[in-house]
Amino acid sequence: MDYPGNLFVVAAPSGAGKSTLVKALMELDSRVQPSVSHTTRGPRGQEKHGREYFFVSLQEFDAMVAANAFVEWANVHGHRYGTSKKAIEDRIAQGADVILEIDWQGALQIRQAFDNAVLIFILPPSWEELRSRLERRGEDSPEVIELRLKNAAEEMAQANQFDFVIINELFERALFDLKAVVHAQRLKFSSQRRALAPTFKALGIV
Repeated sequence: MDYPGNLFVVAAPSGAGKSTLVKALMELDSRVQPSVSHTTRGPRGQEKHGREYFFVSLQEFDAMVAANAFVEWANVHGHRYGTSKKAIEDRIAQGADVILEIDWQGALQIRQAFDNAVLIFILPPSWEELRSRLERRGEDSPEVIELRLKNAAEEMAQANQFDFVIINELFERALFDLKAVVHAQRLKFSSQRRALAPTFKALGIV
């Protein structure tokens, strides 16, 4: 289906900074809206139910899986995460630009469901910096940090399946690159034709 809105999917290994980048993008661009995923993990820091995630029990998650409510779901670092297909469809059908933060497995599943999805992978500048960021975050035990670093090797190996890759070494530069991807997608012929249908029709462009 040719939706009027755009769908951006951002993935990265834990600690690469995708959440900070996406948050900054939405603060700068009100047209970009988040899609809130469901998860079985508990809230971190100041996270709130319905804002960063819908925090649900394993039983609730299983019920949604059985009802085919998710366009994608996966086990990540021992917890389950899922994205509601209807929630995405409703927003992009209304012309909103929706952005998702999910793991690489979910990103590829999203592409199967939405042909127009734009996949963006965020990389750290080095292994040393990735470890440093995980340690500075102060949210995980040393054992969990080691698990995240081990998983990062598999995750980063999937970057070649994405449309765009951004290396988050200098935050301001990475944010500029992310904004550039969003703007470029909006300028594609198909996106412009959807957004400016009366203009295209008046100019005789079909």
